[in-house]
Amino acid sequence: MIGWVTDRIDRFRGRGAYAATVPPMDGALRPNTRLEDADVVARIAAPDNLVVYRGQVLFSSGATIMALDLASGAMTDWRRCPTEVSALAVQGETLAIGLTDGSLILAGDSDRTVKAPGGCITALVDGGDGRLILCVGSARNPSGEWKRDLLQGGATGALWSIGLNGVAQKLSDGLAWPSGAAVAGSGVVVVEAWRHRLTQSGAPLVTDLPGYPSRLSPAPGGWWLTVFAPRNQLIELVLRERDYRERMMHEVAPDHWIAPSLSPAVDFNEPMQGGAIRTHGIIKPWAPTRSYGLLVRLDARFQPIASYHSRADGRFHGVTSALQVGDKVLVTSRGGNAVLALTEVQP
Repeated sequence: MIGWVTDRIDRFRGRGAYAATVPPMDGALRPNTRLEDADVVARIAAPDNLVVYRGQVLFSSGATIMALDLASGAMTDWRRCPTEVSALAVQGETLAIGLTDGSLILAGDSDRTVKAPGGCITALVDGGDGRLILCVGSARNPSGEWKRDLLQGGATGALWSIGLNGVAQKLSDGLAWPSGAAVAGSGVVVVEAWRHRLTQSGAPLVTDLPGYPSRLSPAPGGWWLTVFAPRNQLIELVLRERDYRERMMHEVAPDHWIAPSLSPAVDFNEPMQGGAIRTHGIIKPWAPTRSYGLLVRLDARFQPIASYHSRADGRFHGVTSALQVGDKVLVTSRGGNAVLALTEVQP
């Protein structure tokens, strides 16, 4: 009863969960230009899902899985899939391929296709002991409709474990777009994009991030966390206005919704314009923005200790996956259509 009353008071006063505020990028998340200064390894449309499989660096671009030669930057078609690839994971000698139609291909010496327990596959992780951990972002929307799910207040995602026999077990549900996961200790760490947090067994590890987090991948002594878009006060306000959101989704094209984006808009219908964004036609690095590039280094306890940015005026927004290969960290910028390499990793 007390919780219900407190919730109604917070709603009326615009505080707590109803406050249209965004935490600042400060401390370990202080803005810099490290991503913007990174080496460009490859240029290709919407790269994503970096993995190492049988000694090769692979990533997806649409419905194609590409093999990347780090020395030369040469790319070759490794496999073409029936629909767009939404997730990749390596499980021993098997490459798990999640597709936007809800199919899950287990590729190796021979292929096996299974129907995932949910059609919106956002991430795949080797769970050990023959298990495959699968993130289902939403029970209502496919993976390509992530903006709609956010604006609908989506919290219908789930985390599943699939065994060698193909039997799926639900680990948790009611998740707000689970977009990444990692096995740590005896549990699974889950990334909830719409709640801007990382949790383990329901307990929060990192909360109130200044952006929408995505995939997790191992780093020496810690983890890499990608953040695919920033939060800002305008979007936070819109997320609290249900009637406005519903009318906007009904009447306005998705590219022009007041919602996060993977890349800077170049259309005159862009919902955020004017002096707050540009001065003399130049985008200000500190401008409020719907897109951003951000990679976060986490320690072993999943606390941020360093970050790598492509700011509002940068080229490499929409960071969705990262992969440590020796002393290099590869990063995919979907918005910048590039695969980057960080060679001077701090700290």
